Amino acid sequence: MNNKYEAVIGLEVHAQLLTESKAFCGCSTKFGNSPNSNVCPICLGHPGVLPVLNKKVVEFTIKIGLATDCKINERSIFARKNYFYPDLPKGYQISQYEEPICEHGSITVTLSSGEEKKIGITRIHMEEDAGKSIHDQGLDTLVDVNRCGVPLIEIVSEPDMRSAEEAYLYLSKIKQLVQYLEICDGNMEEGSLRCDANVSVRLKGAKEFGTKREIKNMNSFRNVERAINFEIESQIDILEDGGKIIQQTLLWDADLNEALPMRSKEEAHDYRYFPEPDLLPVVVSEEWKSEIENNLPELPEVRKIRMIEKYKLPVYDAELLTQSKPIADYYENVIAVTGDYKTASNWVMTEVLKVINEEKVAIKDFPVAAGDLGELINLINEGTISSKIAKEIFPVMLNEKKKPSVIVKEKNLVQISDTGEIEKIIKQILDKSTQEVQMYIDGKDKVFGFFVGQVMKETKGKANPKLVNELLRESLEKLKN
Repeated sequence: MNNKYEAVIGLEVHAQLLTESKAFCGCSTKFGNSPNSNVCPICLGHPGVLPVLNKKVVEFTIKIGLATDCKINERSIFARKNYFYPDLPKGYQISQYEEPICEHGSITVTLSSGEEKKIGITRIHMEEDAGKSIHDQGLDTLVDVNRCGVPLIEIVSEPDMRSAEEAYLYLSKIKQLVQYLEICDGNMEEGSLRCDANVSVRLKGAKEFGTKREIKNMNSFRNVERAINFEIESQIDILEDGGKIIQQTLLWDADLNEALPMRSKEEAHDYRYFPEPDLLPVVVSEEWKSEIENNLPELPEVRKIRMIEKYKLPVYDAELLTQSKPIADYYENVIAVTGDYKTASNWVMTEVLKVINEEKVAIKDFPVAAGDLGELINLINEGTISSKIAKEIFPVMLNEKKKPSVIVKEKNLVQISDTGEIEKIIKQILDKSTQEVQMYIDGKDKVFGFFVGQVMKETKGKANPKLVNELLRESLEKLKN
């Protein structure tokens, strides 16, 4: 980015709530059902119908409000947001505008420089989703209204971000929080977490904001980062060429790697907001708020600190393990079986996450149960198997879903810890390796690794490595003296 300028970025994040029924009717919210099957007169806006607010929607919104240090307003009201679109049969959305349920919160992110940055949240409000227009079937545009009325929260940030990295970290934190709270699955690909970015640039040191442009259609974290970087550079190029930024809405095209104009940017008055006449104000009593607050799960930052203090894990390990609640749960289920916290962390961070990322499976579908991984670690620590043998057992556990102790028994993989047996093998190897023995006697200590390798080869990796090293050193030193 041209150093003359700085970016000003604000994000609007929509999260689809994990309620079983829609925001104002009893229709299912299940993703993937046949098009236009999860509908009724209420979510289609037929004349004379009346919406009824789903209490879970309010409860879930209060949860994310509390988790982001928002003020939870005792009274909030719904509003009608009017606009025409083919996938919006009612011609309006029920949303919140002037009096939202949550306001004035924040999220703190840690930048790659190690610096912490606090990003303000203007508001979090409840609303219903619109349907979905489908353009890629080789036919005319098709409309699926299953999503109409599905409950959403919209989290609107302050324009506090100054780079695509900050926006990426902020969005990651929101995803992490909604997953920990179990109010949204955070799946951007399926559209249950969506993000629009408002981007402007200004000369460094300027107080006034530049003209903002909104970018939509970013369906992955990577695309959010790419789209913001593209838009920053694009606006700087326009200004450097003497042009003027026009306020408009852009669609991100991931294939072309560019943002294309969609329409001029709407202002609030374009939507003709007015109070929703069919819904009463939402009143959140202090008792209800306290009850929800007392039942909040352990949040990621608190869990990270606890893991560092209780399990003596490095900060890096604790941060990685707590990125995802299911991964953190899996780790804590492993250490319920083994007390070796650091080795358990190493296995989860390397072997487990490697498979999950490569195979793109959720941890709940991971074939190795946490207790079985804990048992494998115990077998290493007890000296029953070596770490090398454990690495050979793990793929068998993945593919055959057997317990490690069963695999060890079936394949006769028990570690050789018999001193006499190992000494006998060492003697045989030293007797036939006269040249290498002489090199060791002459002070070339690096040849020691050759002898270790030969013993492990002879025992098919089953010899206790620590014992091999000790006995080899003793035997070689005797020959040296």
